[in-house]
Amino acid sequence: MTPQPPENQDKDAGRWSDLSRPPLNATALRRALVRPGGLWTALDVVPATGSTNTDLAARAAEGKAEEGAVLVAEEQSAGRGRLNRSWSAPPRSGLFFSVYLTPRVPAQRWGWLPLLTGVATATALSRTAGIDTSLKWPNDILVSCPGDADVAGPDGTPGTGERKVGGILAERAGSGVVIGIGLNVSLTAGELPVPTAGSLALAGARTTDRDPLLRAVLRSLEEWYATWQSAVGDPGASRLQETYAAGCATLGRSVRAELPGDTALTGEAVAIDGDGRLVLATANGVRHPVGAGDIIHLRATASRRPGGDDSPAP
Repeated sequence: MTPQPPENQDKDAGRWSDLSRPPLNATALRRALVRPGGLWTALDVVPATGSTNTDLAARAAEGKAEEGAVLVAEEQSAGRGRLNRSWSAPPRSGLFFSVYLTPRVPAQRWGWLPLLTGVATATALSRTAGIDTSLKWPNDILVSCPGDADVAGPDGTPGTGERKVGGILAERAGSGVVIGIGLNVSLTAGELPVPTAGSLALAGARTTDRDPLLRAVLRSLEEWYATWQSAVGDPGASRLQETYAAGCATLGRSVRAELPGDTALTGEAVAIDGDGRLVLATANGVRHPVGAGDIIHLRATASRRPGGDDSPAP
């Protein structure tokens, strides 16, 4: 083997310096997930990038990505969330990946894709990591950390102890949609970017091995996507609307929706409607569907009803 210059030796040593965070096994992941007739057609793991969503969207725009392409990064330096928020995490401390989908359902139902991804991801984490998960509308995955003191809410309102462990970002690209998923897996308390963040490790997950976690999430997403497409994107017939509502921590709460245009709306979150919007009931009894905005949980209410009045019948 050709001797490496000292600077390269140091760089290689750095890749393996944290043995509690081993690299993903790209070969094994492809063998487990990429198969004839399956959804996933390609899976690439890169050591580092700015954003997997940006990279995969560029491939799609250039016609270099087909449906089922998966791009995973061991580290992201310019990860993006909703409302142009940025975030980063230590190398190999989480799962940072994007998938490319070209749904064959009416375009007006594509808005359900982030919610579908949330259901698939939360379900996979519950089964594989053995933790309780919930969903904050529209794209956050929440967990509770055992023995964790409640996280204080805004303006001194009581907290719930819920912490954000992951987020989802969907963007149109080429003839389809790129969906990015970021999950905090092994972050320690000292590595959390904000007090309301969490990780699977802090939630008491029975495994923080990222290979089986990634396989579980992608298999769950494949199953939910197939069911939804078989129902031509109908959220009722596919039971997506019902399932999302049942696991949505936002429903039954008093919330403040910070809307585009520097406006805000406060009310009780009572339903997820047929378009995937959050329905708020204000103090004057008017119901307002919210399709975009930042949702702040204020407090739980006594009338928690999964799905609210607009949830589909079983």
